Amino acid sequence: MESGPAIFAGAAFTLFGAALLLWTTVRVLHREPVAYGVAPRTAVALTSLFGAAFLALGFWCFGRL
Repeated sequence: MESGPAIFAGAAFTLFGAALLLWTTVRVLHREPVAYGVAPRTAVALTSLFGAAFLALGFWCFGRL
């Protein structure tokens, strides 16, 4: 009964985390700002950290099945 919400949450977190990491990587490779008004290193560090955290949270949700 609880596997449905876990699958949905795991898919949402995993897709968002992967998309955030991919978007950050593309912005850095094109030398474009990741976030306006923020120091570039800080923006890259924070978006990478949150992208990895969401990806790990998604895998954790899948592991709970």
